[in-house]
Amino acid sequence: MLLRLDTSDTRALHEQVAAAIRRAIAEGECRAGDRLPSARALSTALDINVNTVLRGLRELRDEGLLEFRRGRGITVAEGAARRSGLQIKVRELMAEASRLGYSPSDLIDMIRGPA
Repeated sequence: MLLRLDTSDTRALHEQVAAAIRRAIAEGECRAGDRLPSARALSTALDINVNTVLRGLRELRDEGLLEFRRGRGITVAEGAARRSGLQIKVRELMAEASRLGYSPSDLIDMIRGPA
């Protein structure tokens, strides 16, 4: 898995790490059951702090995309590709809504539809 961070990107580094892995899962570069490199290996390859990488990995774990298992390391969760693709679309929708002046609660109201 080849990850690159964009130095011109204004997002926090941990968000960029999570986005890069999320994209790799959505595009099929990483499949369910695949083992990811260790956080230390990723931090060395990306030349960023290991805690920054861990924060991005925990975000993906919380989204259900990764599993942390003692002795097995970090693996891609079953069904992660579907969830990853949806997460990407949700983030794009949130960014577009924000650009247009809508709040997250406005989006929730739109999704719920008329009362």
